[in-house]
Amino acid sequence: MSRILIRNARLVNEGNVFDADVLIAYGRIEKIAGSISGHNVPVEIDAQGCWLVPGMIDDQVHFREPGASHKATMSSESRAAVAGGITSFMDMPNTNPATLSVDALDDKKARAAASSVANYGFHFGVSKDNLDIVAGLDPRRVAGVKVFMGASTGDMLVDDPKVLERLFDCVPTILLAHCEHTPSILANEARYREQFGDYIPPKMHPKIRDVEACFRSSRLAVELANKFGTRLHVLHLTTAKELGLFEPGPLANKLITAEVCAHHLLFDDRDYASLGNLIKCNPSIKTREDRDALRQALLCDRIDVIGTDHAPHTLAEKQRPYASAPSGLPLVQHAFPALFELVEEAVLPITQLVRKTSHAVADLFAIHERGYLREGYWADLALIERLESPRPVSLDSILAHCQWTPFQNHRLRHRVSTTIVSGQIAWHEGRLNEGCQGLPLAFGAQRS
Repeated sequence: MSRILIRNARLVNEGNVFDADVLIAYGRIEKIAGSISGHNVPVEIDAQGCWLVPGMIDDQVHFREPGASHKATMSSESRAAVAGGITSFMDMPNTNPATLSVDALDDKKARAAASSVANYGFHFGVSKDNLDIVAGLDPRRVAGVKVFMGASTGDMLVDDPKVLERLFDCVPTILLAHCEHTPSILANEARYREQFGDYIPPKMHPKIRDVEACFRSSRLAVELANKFGTRLHVLHLTTAKELGLFEPGPLANKLITAEVCAHHLLFDDRDYASLGNLIKCNPSIKTREDRDALRQALLCDRIDVIGTDHAPHTLAEKQRPYASAPSGLPLVQHAFPALFELVEEAVLPITQLVRKTSHAVADLFAIHERGYLREGYWADLALIERLESPRPVSLDSILAHCQWTPFQNHRLRHRVSTTIVSGQIAWHEGRLNEGCQGLPLAFGAQRS
């Protein structure tokens, strides 16, 4: 972890935008000042014309390890993440084997320690058979506990009312919920199979996984959290109707919070015509009106954080007919720079974008000394350059193992010029530093 001096940066931090130099030493931010001189620093970066922001902390990714290395690994996806300005990730439990035991959790931590260039944390999974293990978890060992209250793989679908009540009552840390009502989805799918047979058009996806399926499940999760006083975080909201379940206002005042993902802010149902299964994801991308409502909910703090739900599949898998094509998108390399399009279009102030992608995530998960540009904090930083002319996303630059992106040929006006992870240069001017090693995130006790 060498000493690094970043000069002439435009810092975005804690609601403020200001010019300063930043000195990094031994992995941490040592000094922030208008001008820093008199230090023997082996590495200097001139950030003239760039925003210096805390790196994005992605609260939900699927890096597919163990069990699906043909789709992704922690090594490949963490490299794609740092190329996209994401300095820390929290991986979901639906791997193979699923993260339903402490041994499985420890195995994933060891894998990340051996290969991840980004900082890492892991969510624990829930099944109908492991509630005693969940209840006995040390909250400092996990990012959170994830429950699939909608369609899932293997034995991770939890829809038994008695199991759900016990879970909401006993979970010792933040509970993350994927909310879709499976019976509604199955009924919708049966109806469209009658109409289209085995060749349902991808544009029917938001009608199969529709507004009511999302709302019905999200409403149940909120009702259970209110009943038991559970610290609940509802993942990837997609509908205007669901927003009424969540209160606006400061994160510190809430026990129930919500996330939106980048693709639900940047795509809408008109994009199925050109992208088809490439934007098939669960919950589905819905209407432009839903997309715009989600954007507005960020402004009033009804939605608290932005994530990616990075979930790669091979291109061959996505090219199958709709019914057999898997759901999920590879996003970590392009989500953060693409979100700056919302800043460019005056949809979201840059200070709010930084809050939703770093400050609020660190606060929500009680991540120790990360998520802010503060002296003494770990140096997890991204330099974002505004390009003189928009640049199309090329397949040649993709680091994700699946080698495709829904953003192909999108013309972005920002790029990540440098990413610093725990004081180490992980990505700089299009080149990856293979010597960078991400560190485990330290989680504190959750608010009660």
